[in-house]
Amino acid sequence: MRRAAVLAFGVISYAVFFVTFLYLVGFVANLVVPKSIDSDSAGPFGNVLLIDSLLLLLFGVQHSVMARPGFKEWWTRFVPKPIERSVYVLASSLALIALFVLWQPIPHPIWATDGAFAVLLTGGLLAGVGLVLWSTFLIDHFDLFGLRQTFLYFRGRRYEHKQFTTPFLYRWIRHPLYVGWMMTFWITPRMTVGHLLFASVMTGYMLVAIPFEERDLQRFLGEPYRRWRERTPRFVPRLGAARIRPARPAAESR
Repeated sequence: MRRAAVLAFGVISYAVFFVTFLYLVGFVANLVVPKSIDSDSAGPFGNVLLIDSLLLLLFGVQHSVMARPGFKEWWTRFVPKPIERSVYVLASSLALIALFVLWQPIPHPIWATDGAFAVLLTGGLLAGVGLVLWSTFLIDHFDLFGLRQTFLYFRGRRYEHKQFTTPFLYRWIRHPLYVGWMMTFWITPRMTVGHLLFASVMTGYMLVAIPFEERDLQRFLGEPYRRWRERTPRFVPRLGAARIRPARPAAESR
């Protein structure tokens, strides 16, 4: 019964994440969803700016603090290890859902396009979404979002970290996942003040989080990771440069 409950929690957490992820795409792209980043009318600028900034800060603090090894060591005194990752994924999803519900638009335009160029930019945004998903599958999508941990527990098998490797994109850049998110946030046919705030804060969060994540990974993975990190650029590949294979940046989005 306990094992079935753990698996059920993992599946539910993953389902909430995936629906939230799809809503995030529509939210940023102003497509399909009932409330997007630019929908509704703007309130007083100071109030709106404060509310939106606090919502983004809430997500950033939750997403980063819960990923640190010290917090996880403390947290797993109360939360069973098989669901620790699923709890993290669920908490991140809930922080994003709060942002969607409480977000206050600032729809003043910075740029706007139409016609074929707008279609092209929307395609670039969706290409960023594709890159995000592709990057997660390269580093084990279901491990990253907690399903593998709960499934192994359900089967009575011990969880082990996967071998440290550099699958495809990771041979050329360290953070293709973040490149995908930056494309998703910045490539848009219509940039508003609210969208600019969202994209700027989210990008700033990623740039601040990267050194902490890489420090944690180097402590955990040791010399192979250090060599890979030194030879591999963060975002833009060095064409023609040699790459080493024994590195796995699997905890990137933690």
